[in-house]
Amino acid sequence: MTDKDPAPAPEADSTAASGEGRSGFVTFVGRPNVGKSTLTNALVGEKVAITSDKPQTTRRAIRGILNRPGGQLVIVDTPGLHKPRTLLGQRLNDLVEQVLGDVDVIGFCVPATEKVGPGDRRIAESLSGYGRAKKVAIVTKTDAATRDEITERLIEVDQLREDWAAVIPLSAFTRDQLEVLSDELLALMPEGPALYPEGVVTDESTEDRIAEIIREAALDGVRDELPHSIAVVVQEVEAREDSDLTDVYADIVVERDSQKGIIIGHKGSRLRDVGARARAQIEPLLGTKVFLKLHVRIAKEWQRDPKQLGRLGF
Repeated sequence: MTDKDPAPAPEADSTAASGEGRSGFVTFVGRPNVGKSTLTNALVGEKVAITSDKPQTTRRAIRGILNRPGGQLVIVDTPGLHKPRTLLGQRLNDLVEQVLGDVDVIGFCVPATEKVGPGDRRIAESLSGYGRAKKVAIVTKTDAATRDEITERLIEVDQLREDWAAVIPLSAFTRDQLEVLSDELLALMPEGPALYPEGVVTDESTEDRIAEIIREAALDGVRDELPHSIAVVVQEVEAREDSDLTDVYADIVVERDSQKGIIIGHKGSRLRDVGARARAQIEPLLGTKVFLKLHVRIAKEWQRDPKQLGRLGF
C-alpha cells in the first residue's frame, strides 16, 4: 500500500514549548514501507518527511517536533532497517543503529494489513540491544484493514516482546488514535524543558527539504532498481530582486545513462512532470512562486563509492 499524506493536525497548544514538562526523542522502526514517515508527518501536522511506496525512501535522520500541553516530542524519522546490498545501504543501517542508541522511546511499527513475519520478529528481537529506550508497539494502517485483521495483528505484536510499554493500533491517514499515541509517548519521556523553540517543526534546512520534495516527485512511477539510484542535490535557492519569484536549481543524480533517459522521458516529458509536481510543494514551503530548473547528471555507481557518497551528503 502506498503511504498517503495524513490529514492536517489541529494547532498545537502554545503552552507546550514554554512550560516545564516532559521532552525527549522517539523514533519509529520496522520493515521498509510500514508507514513510519507518514506517521511522523501526521504527528507533526506538517510534511517534514517524504513518503513513497518504494522501500528505503528515507535516507536521513529527519527530526519533526510536536508540541503538546504536557511537553515536547522530537520524532526522529529514520530509514527502514534492511539487508544492505551497497555501501549506501550499510551507512543507512549504521545511521539507524546510532539513532536507536540515543532516543528515549522506540516505536516498533507493523502494518495491520500484513501478517507479522520473520523480518518483524528479527527487528523486535534486536530492540533488546537498546536497553536505555522504552518500547512501544504500533499497529499502523488500520484504516485499510478489517477489524479481524487488526485484532490478529495486535495479538501477534503483543507476543513479540514482554516489555512493551503500550500496544496501540492507529491510522495516520484518518488520525484515529494519534492523540492516544502522542499522549503515551510523552508520558514515557523524561522530565525537562522543550528542546526546540515554539513554532519549529523540523531542524531540516530549506535546501534539504526542497531536495527531498524533488526526490519524492522523481520516485513516483519508477520501477526496479532506479529508486535506489536517485539522489538530489540543490545547487541554489535565490529570490529574484525584481520580482516575487524564487529561482531553484537542482541536480537529479543517477548512476547510468539508461537511468538518465528514464528520468528525462520522451522529449523531456517526464522531467517536466517531476518539476511540476515538485514545484507545487516547494512554493508553499518558500511562500513564493518558484522557477525550478532541474538537471539530470550521472555519478557512476555512486551508492558504492565512498567519495561520491560523501559529495552527496551520505
